[in-house]
Amino acid sequence: MTRKNFQHHNYLAYLQSKIRLLLIFLLSLGLIFWGGQVKFNQEIGWKLQSVNSQTLRPENAAEMVYDQLTYLPKENQYRRQDTDQIDPKHTLISRLIRYHQDVKRRSPQVRLDWKVTLADYLGVNETIKDNRYPGNSTLQTNPMETDVAAIQQLNRRQRQELVDLLVSLYTPQPKKKPLQETLTESAPEPSTPRPPIGPGLSQPGDAQLLAP
Repeated sequence: MTRKNFQHHNYLAYLQSKIRLLLIFLLSLGLIFWGGQVKFNQEIGWKLQSVNSQTLRPENAAEMVYDQLTYLPKENQYRRQDTDQIDPKHTLISRLIRYHQDVKRRSPQVRLDWKVTLADYLGVNETIKDNRYPGNSTLQTNPMETDVAAIQQLNRRQRQELVDLLVSLYTPQPKKKPLQETLTESAPEPSTPRPPIGPGLSQPGDAQLLAP
């Protein structure tokens, strides 16, 4: 090998090593960016989920609850201090939600937290303070005692229905897949039929098929 060819060979080897290092660097950079993007998307998803919970006002959520559970008392006969008018949206359930979220700072998406809140109303957990109860500073009459009595009148099944409905209202539902995609995923793969080996065993109820 001549000196010129040897130098050319060394230059190609040097160039290939540099290209290899560059490819490794670009690949590493891409993996770092992809991981950061995934983490960013997850954080954005959690923030959006939190925003969805916060944008659902207690009055609107209470209306949805009353639409589904019509047996719940509204207890919306109280007058406001500022207008001396009855506020029909100031209901038992809206105050229950405000007590749960604003006073006790409990999650509206956790079933156990709602049960703890109901336990407060039932008098078996924390004592509800009348000076912090929703409506105390805005209504002419503090509705706490009446609200507590109304919740205590509910039976176990009704309280469970209330908890289930509240959790479903504040929990974002997964997006439904297109019908064609759902049918494609649910369609069973074709299988090659196997020849029968022998007479099958009788099953319960087969004798009824022979009855006249």
